Amino acid sequence: MADFIDKVSNSKLSRRTFLKASAAAAASLSLTGCANSLSTASAEQLADKEGKWISAACWHNCGGRCLNKALVVDGVVVRQKTDDTHPDSPDFFQQRACVRGRSQRNQVFSADRLKYPMKRKHWEPGGGDKSLRGRDEWVKISWDEALDLVAGELKRIKEQHGNRSFFACGTEIGRLLNLYGGHVPRWGTTSYGAWKFTPGKIGYKFSAGTETINDRIDLRNCETIILLGTNPAWSSAGSPAYHFLQMKKAGAKFIALDPFYNDTYALLEADWIPTRPQTDVALLLGVAHTLITEDDPVHNPLIDWDFLKRCTIGFDADSMPESEDPKGNFKDYVLGTYDGVPKTPEWASEICGVEPNRIRYLARQFSKTKKVAFLVGWASARNQNVDNLPQMVMTIGAMTGHIGKSGHCAGVSCHSGAGNGGSSLVKPGGDGLPGIPNSVDDALNDASMWRAIIEGKYTYMGSSGLDKGEIRDIDIRVIYHAGRALLQTSDGMNLGIEAHRKVDFVVTHSQFLTTNAKYSDIVLPVTTEWERVGGFLTGNREMVIMYSQVTEPLYEAKSDQWIVTELAKRLGLDPKELYPFDEKQQFFNKIAGATVVTEDGKDFEPLVTITAADIAEWGVQGEPQQGRISLKELQEKGVYQVERYPGDNYGYIAFEDFVRDPENNPLPSESGKFEIYSRGLADVINTTAFSKIKPIPTHIPAVDGYEATYKDFKNKIKGEFPYQVMNPHYLRRSHSVFDNVQWLRETWPNPVYINTEDAKEKGIKDGDTVLLTSRYGKTLRVACVTERFMPGVIGLPHGAWVDIDEKTGIDTAGADNILCGSVPTGQGVSGWNTCIVNIEKYTGAPLIPDIEKPQRIFF
Repeated sequence: MADFIDKVSNSKLSRRTFLKASAAAAASLSLTGCANSLSTASAEQLADKEGKWISAACWHNCGGRCLNKALVVDGVVVRQKTDDTHPDSPDFFQQRACVRGRSQRNQVFSADRLKYPMKRKHWEPGGGDKSLRGRDEWVKISWDEALDLVAGELKRIKEQHGNRSFFACGTEIGRLLNLYGGHVPRWGTTSYGAWKFTPGKIGYKFSAGTETINDRIDLRNCETIILLGTNPAWSSAGSPAYHFLQMKKAGAKFIALDPFYNDTYALLEADWIPTRPQTDVALLLGVAHTLITEDDPVHNPLIDWDFLKRCTIGFDADSMPESEDPKGNFKDYVLGTYDGVPKTPEWASEICGVEPNRIRYLARQFSKTKKVAFLVGWASARNQNVDNLPQMVMTIGAMTGHIGKSGHCAGVSCHSGAGNGGSSLVKPGGDGLPGIPNSVDDALNDASMWRAIIEGKYTYMGSSGLDKGEIRDIDIRVIYHAGRALLQTSDGMNLGIEAHRKVDFVVTHSQFLTTNAKYSDIVLPVTTEWERVGGFLTGNREMVIMYSQVTEPLYEAKSDQWIVTELAKRLGLDPKELYPFDEKQQFFNKIAGATVVTEDGKDFEPLVTITAADIAEWGVQGEPQQGRISLKELQEKGVYQVERYPGDNYGYIAFEDFVRDPENNPLPSESGKFEIYSRGLADVINTTAFSKIKPIPTHIPAVDGYEATYKDFKNKIKGEFPYQVMNPHYLRRSHSVFDNVQWLRETWPNPVYINTEDAKEKGIKDGDTVLLTSRYGKTLRVACVTERFMPGVIGLPHGAWVDIDEKTGIDTAGADNILCGSVPTGQGVSGWNTCIVNIEKYTGAPLIPDIEKPQRIFF
């Protein structure tokens, strides 16, 4: 078999021949693995040969993290499959992969993999012509040259500017730079939005939100399930939508609050109540007003007064903390007792767009007499000025007593915990590596980091955003990407590009020429998880996935740990301080430390049986142990799943112990109760420079929210940017991952969605190229006219790799964050889920389909 990689490296293979081979690979004819090469072979040649199914990672951040297996025949990945380790049933479901996971081999073996280290043609120490970042040519260099250049620049910049000049993202580069004296990391609310920091202050627990709702089997007991801003059919496309379907089959009625009638709502035949982005607190205040004014404990009992009295503070004047003004209570705010503005359904309707009687209808569905689950996705909290949205969700749940009981809950349903609350029943162990402390205490917030790099000052709030805000000077000279699509998926991408063109040096570890890599000086090719020794993935609470190596590293790709180890040598550091043992030992430590819940549901025990023979075969250090499943069986199956059934010992009712006995089971808030009035939340936010908030949930108009679409809101005169745009997760991508996969680009064309009424008003038809303009950037997309988005709201799918036309400054890929600004609010919340735009038919050349755009392939 010809060594494909050597041919590519030595430029002896024509581009045309390479692309033909890649096309065959994409058609699933062949993809070699273990021979460290790629070649083509027909299905007929492989049909009669025995192959081996290998559990293969699907490691991307969708929350599903499902079981994927690759069939390898003679080193060729012939096809993939998903979970068939046991029969499928609603109680004991299979961990089935989605369209993204099933296209994984088209990513791993894609023609546009980075094949060798490269540097910008016009780069030189100090930066060279920095304005060429993102548009310069690339030059192949050797690993030795690449590592010497990176180490040399790190040394030079440290000597001249110190460790506070290093800004880095990634676990492994973080370890290296910490050993080298420290670095400036990032912090932010990422996908969680306001659900990242608010919950603990008001009494909610937070573990990706999974501890605020009941488990999937108990949710079948609900009569009504109200969904706010959630779409697992697209965003976590493994099992969550299937679980919701079981709830529907058990008799639950679904109501959906969202600007977008998405596939999940269609599956569940949900009653859709369209509501504008970033206005959910206003909508729920209208709900609260109806509950308060229509409640009659005898004839129409809507409110659970016993719950409010025992389990909360701040609902009314009688329940206010002694040190606070009783007039600041929530009930009087809703009724307008002191501010003269009752938060009636009519008041709420003007903001959220829901007709007043529909708000009253919604409020009645929350009645304490029904079994109701109020399940909220993270998306609605990824907006500006919504730090009190989790508090508002909790308040509605508390008012109606839908917390702490079977068939009742109010909290987060998203990502790995979508429709299935509770802590993990099975979990991997740690890698055993000692931590390396960071001597630099600076940390930049995601929503303001690019502005900080450009302007040289920022608001310091500690390494996790929890300290009192103070203004500090900062002089970043190095941006080092070795984890996260930071430039692509952070607030204010145009500012991010400007920041990248300002600093002295930019490095990226990557598998493709992603946005991070495109605006770098040096790119270093890294392996995918299919090319590494193996590891664990966690998704829903009932399973862990253990994946194995599918192929040898392709081309000249190396692991992140190999790269930073080589850099450590060049920086005069001891690699053993960085990694006392190798990646295989780290993997084995995770296996040996894996635990599973005991049969009585009260404790944990070792998951994996490990023998002395296993340890010898692996060539690692360890001790034999007895567990639930043998190492060989776990490696072969690739998954361990706790079998569930109604009435088992693994059920979960959120806050059950607290509601039963609040005094002896206090919550993490200052009062130990649910805080409808939270002085702690207000004090943290009001000491930052970002924005201000009251201790109770109130509607705060966003900088780039609905009210800002008007030049004159009172008289309803629209402004320059009259539409709201929202950014739903899309089946083509997991965030930005998979955007280059040709199968998915062909199947999911990434349009911009516009309501029929808006399209008619703007003279836009299906298939027209349209220009979206915000105060921060511009992007082009092809229009899809639909009734599934409410009027006034544009849908631009999240995660497309930016592709700016340098002549016009317009992005041609539909990159959502090109439209967002650097506008942190509250606790540093990233408000990238919505902003305001204008949309118009484009007068320039129409876009070609994404599938017809050339791939970013380098020779």
